[in-house]
Amino acid sequence: MEVKLWNDKREREMYENFAELYAIIKATEKLEKAYIRDLISPSDYETECQKLIVHFKTLSATLRDLVPSIERFAETYKMDCSAAVYRLVTSGVPATVEHRAAAMASTSSSASVVAECVQNFITSMDSLKLNMVAVDQVYPLLSDLSASLQKLSILPPDFEGKIKMKEWLSRLSKMGASDELTEQQARQLHFDLESSYNSFMAALPNAGN
Repeated sequence: MEVKLWNDKREREMYENFAELYAIIKATEKLEKAYIRDLISPSDYETECQKLIVHFKTLSATLRDLVPSIERFAETYKMDCSAAVYRLVTSGVPATVEHRAAAMASTSSSASVVAECVQNFITSMDSLKLNMVAVDQVYPLLSDLSASLQKLSILPPDFEGKIKMKEWLSRLSKMGASDELTEQQARQLHFDLESSYNSFMAALPNAGN
C-alpha cells in the first residue's frame, strides 16, 4: 500500500523543498570532511562549496517561514552535520575564503570585512535569481556591497566592483522606488556582479604581497 506524504500540490512542494534542503546540508557536510582530509583540491572545494552556499541561501529564503531555524531542522532529522551548519549558516563563505581572509587580517583589512563583502556579493546575486528587481529591493543591497568594498583599502580606487556598483547606484537613484529593472537590466546587473565577484576573489590571494 502506497503512503502519501502530502494531500495537495502545496504540501508536495513543501516536502520536496525539505528533501532538497536536507540534500544540500548532507552534501556540504561531506564536502567539508573531504576538504579537511585533503581528498579534494582547494579550488574544486571552493567552487563546489560556493554553489552549495548559493543554493542554500536561495532555498532557505523560500522556506524562511516553514524553517525558521536550520539548526532545529538538522536536529529534527537527526542529521549530525555540525560542519555543514557552520559553513552554511554561521560562516556563509567557503573555508578557503576564510583562510585567505585570515591571512589578510595582519594587513590594513580584516577577515570580517572580506567575509562581509563575499556575503554582500552573494546576497545581491541571489536576490536577482529570486526576481527581486524593484529599485527599493535592489538599491539597499548594492549600497551595502559598495560600502563594504570601500572598507577594503587593499582594493584600488579603480577596482571593477567599486566602479560598477557606483554606476548602478547612480542609475537606480534616478528611478522611482517601485520601478523595476527590465529583464535585460537585471541580466546585465547579474553579469556585472558576477564579474566583479570573480575579480574580488582573484585579488584575495595577492592581498598580503
